[in-house]
Amino acid sequence: MNNPHPLILPARGKSPLIDDSVWLAPNCTIVGEVILGAESTVWFGAVVRGDVASITVGARVNIQDGAIIHGTYGKSQTVLEDRVSIGHNAVVHGARVCKGALIGMGAVVMDNVVVGEGSVVAAGAVVLEGTEIPPHTLFAGVPAKNRGPVRTELAEHLSATADRYVEYAGWFRGGKQIL
Repeated sequence: MNNPHPLILPARGKSPLIDDSVWLAPNCTIVGEVILGAESTVWFGAVVRGDVASITVGARVNIQDGAIIHGTYGKSQTVLEDRVSIGHNAVVHGARVCKGALIGMGAVVMDNVVVGEGSVVAAGAVVLEGTEIPPHTLFAGVPAKNRGPVRTELAEHLSATADRYVEYAGWFRGGKQIL
């Protein structure tokens, strides 16, 4: 059995720029105009597809299993600022997710959305195109609506998530792979 490697491809003449400290799961996909910042992680089955629109990922961002990051040609680009967490199977499509925000498992964040610093998009929520989520706000539901401020204990948990994912990536670095 061969050791699997991430699929990293150019698109439209642009190749991903990946910081040396980034950890990529062996079956993730990174395509085109993508920048991955220091100590960020892209987990199993995640796709970061900058073929039609640019994607910029800050430092200590975690893009969890099965997540899809993309955009719309000529309409949007995706920016994930520092310490952002993108939950399992979430879709972020042409949005700006500000520092320390969390996109919950299975959530969908559409084009030209701005998720404010420290905000939370709840699991399964759908944030409609052009929505602006204020900083430190919880949005939940289909379509997602403002559910009030992020509670202090949740904010503290969010702050630690970025560090935990850097630690988890360390479990996979430098060890022998069992086949």
